[in-house]
Amino acid sequence: MGLLSIIRKIKRKEKEMRILMVYTLNIWDVGGQKTIRSYWRNYFEQTDGLVWVVDSSDLRRLDDCRYELHNLLKEERLSGASLLIFANKQDIQGALSPDEIAKVLDLEAMDNSRHWRIVGCSAYTGDGLLEGFDWLVQDVASRIYMLD
Repeated sequence: MGLLSIIRKIKRKEKEMRILMVYTLNIWDVGGQKTIRSYWRNYFEQTDGLVWVVDSSDLRRLDDCRYELHNLLKEERLSGASLLIFANKQDIQGALSPDEIAKVLDLEAMDNSRHWRIVGCSAYTGDGLLEGFDWLVQDVASRIYMLD
């Protein structure tokens, strides 16, 4: 019995058919150390989403973080990529909140066409990670499938 025969039999019995579509996500962790930043551009081609992780407890490096993020977003090959910013280490006392991180990173100054969201998270506890990645996948899918 072929696939079409099975589908026809199912359709006769039910008015609705549900199909689960599974995506494959290619995720590159390219790190943030100064010595490897020059290699970031090797990963820009055909990038639909960008995840930027901020150490919310390291106040000394936030200016550098803002500078690098804004430089990265000037790259033409990343112009359409959705941007998810994880304000990590929310489980540490004294960490800046996602709203405070957004202000320090000057996210409101970004081009209005850029889709972005900042989500507080803890890589240690896992809090916020699912929320962030869920938004990213949905946002990218809404842009990609809207164009088809």
